[in-house]
Amino acid sequence: MMKPSLQLRIGQQLTMTPQLQQAIRLLQLPTIELQAQVLQALESNVMLEPDEDFDSTRTLDAVPGEPSEDSDEGSGEGAEPVVEIGDDWSDPSAAESEAAWSGSGAGELELPDESGRTLRDHLLWQLELARLQAAPLAVARAIVDAINDDGYLTEPLDAIVEAVAEEAPTDAAGALRALAIVQQLDPAGVGARSVAECIELQLAQLDPATPGLATARTLAHRHLELMAGQQLAALQREMHVSGEELDIALALVRSCHPRPGAAFQALRTEFVVPDVFARRTQQGWLVELNPSALPRIRVNEGYAGMLTRAPDHAVLRTQLQEARWLLRSLEIRNDTMLRVARTIVERQQAFLDRGEESMQPMILKDVAEAIEMHESTISRVTTGKYLHTPRGVFEFRFFFSSHVPAEDGTGVSSTAIRAKIRKLIAQEAPDKPLSDQQIVELLAAHGVQVARRTVAKYREALGIATSSARRQAPR
Repeated sequence: MMKPSLQLRIGQQLTMTPQLQQAIRLLQLPTIELQAQVLQALESNVMLEPDEDFDSTRTLDAVPGEPSEDSDEGSGEGAEPVVEIGDDWSDPSAAESEAAWSGSGAGELELPDESGRTLRDHLLWQLELARLQAAPLAVARAIVDAINDDGYLTEPLDAIVEAVAEEAPTDAAGALRALAIVQQLDPAGVGARSVAECIELQLAQLDPATPGLATARTLAHRHLELMAGQQLAALQREMHVSGEELDIALALVRSCHPRPGAAFQALRTEFVVPDVFARRTQQGWLVELNPSALPRIRVNEGYAGMLTRAPDHAVLRTQLQEARWLLRSLEIRNDTMLRVARTIVERQQAFLDRGEESMQPMILKDVAEAIEMHESTISRVTTGKYLHTPRGVFEFRFFFSSHVPAEDGTGVSSTAIRAKIRKLIAQEAPDKPLSDQQIVELLAAHGVQVARRTVAKYREALGIATSSARRQAPR
């Protein structure tokens, strides 16, 4: 028979207090969400008030190191990071294309419309001004409804005729006339059913006396596939034109916008607010928190003093405790984020000085050991937090990459290997592109041993085609 007994045991147990839970939750919040949380706390807790005398000088922290010889490049406080803009000339998936489209020239850059009006709104507004009869207007409206965000017509005309049969009976000829009206609207090229038609519509708006216009029209109508493959010699043979005439026609085609609806995207660009700044000084790298991103709040001393004189107010006493917990959690968050950023900058100075090819391998465990914290804490800090450097704005996680052994026993970052692959391909001869195996051999000559399948994986991650697809015929 079991008898009741009393036993005393000593042990250790980690308890998640409300303070600890709050600190962990705030630690992983991005800046935008953190500011929303603080604003909500200001509205609900009378013991908190905005801090107008916020002192951001306490956030400075220097990372020792010798300034590099090229420190004048992009190291000024007001320097703007260089942004590479690439044109995506691939055919929209929703539109049936007569040929794949690719262009190496820089097309005219169209900035997104800031009025908040969508492409559909813009087209319908123009139709209202066209003073069309009710039936053609209804068909034209249906056509506009079938145009995607890139500006391409995604539905066949017979389906549109069937859809508006009750409201505005029409035939195929009437649908074509309505389509012609829509294709005359702004932006040029809208309502096209393929990339070729889109380019032809834009070329049709040029002065007929434009040099090379006839050749450009023929090129867009029949030979976009050869143009996409950079088969310039074949283009000359097929079109029976000189190299100079072909160059002029290519320039005209490349000046056209392959996605005319891109100027009316409904979603606006969201800008990243950096949490930490890193800049080079004569004494080394200086790391500081972004003062404009830090919540500026403090305890309302007036209400706190009233509570001291009248300690019976349980609600106010609870709010005062919550306010102090919040301020302490924010202090822990800022201190942890600064320590992590300082460690990243200290370990990745080679990248900051020379670029991606000098990126050092680093994992969460390395930073966790350096600042004596758990890896899970480092993972929370590095998610959704951004570091502003002279080379651009990067998420903390960008600086972490796997380790690839080198011949000298040291490690090479996978990020550095991808940068080397990109550089090798950029320097290759257009008519003799490097195969994956040749890239493996070139990397091995520099002491980096990687497998061919690894090179293929990194190349695909960079969005670079195979050697056969990159090959260009000599002219």
